[in-house]
Amino acid sequence: MNLISLFITSAIVNNIIFSQFLGACPFLGVSKKIDTAAGMGVAVIFVITLASVITYIVQKAILDTLGLQYLQTIMFILIIAALVQFVEMFLKKSAPGLYQALGIYLPLITTNCAVLGVAIINITKEYNFIEAMVNSVGTSLGFFIAIVLFAGVRDKVDNADLPESLKGSAISLVAAGLMSIAFLGFSGLQL
Repeated sequence: MNLISLFITSAIVNNIIFSQFLGACPFLGVSKKIDTAAGMGVAVIFVITLASVITYIVQKAILDTLGLQYLQTIMFILIIAALVQFVEMFLKKSAPGLYQALGIYLPLITTNCAVLGVAIINITKEYNFIEAMVNSVGTSLGFFIAIVLFAGVRDKVDNADLPESLKGSAISLVAAGLMSIAFLGFSGLQL
C-alpha cells in the first residue's frame, strides 16, 4: 500500500509540472500537438526511469562508498546527457517522424530540470531502490499526463475566438496556471 501511495502522490498530488514547477520548458514548448506531447512524454518517462536507476546505483555504489557526494550533481548531469543522446539516436533511427516533430526539444531533455530533480529527490528523501523506481515512474507518468492534458487544452484554446492580447503564449500561460490550480485540489488527497 505504501508503494501505491507513493506512486499516486508522485504522479498526481506532487505533479512535477503543476506542483513542483520543474520541466516547464518542454511542457510549454512541445505541447502544441497531442502526438508530439505524447512522444515527448514517453521519451521523458524512459529517460527519467533509466536515469533514476543509473544515478541511484552510481550514488550508492560509487559516490557514497568513496565519500564523493559533492560530485552528485555533476555525475547526474553527465549520466542524463548520455541517456538523452542515446534516446535521440534511437528515435532518429526507429521513429524519424517523431524525431523531426520533437525537433530541438528532444535535446532539451538534457536540460530538463525534472529529470535531474527526480534523481536528486530520490537520494534526498532516502528512498530505497524500489521506492526510488516507483517515485521515478510515478513522477514521469505525471509529466506525461500533464503535457498531454495541456496539449489538449492548447488545441482547444488555439482554435477559440480570443481577443488579440490573449492569443499565443498569453493564453497558454493562463491555461497552464489554471491547470496548476486544478491540480492543487489533489493536495489534500490522503492515501
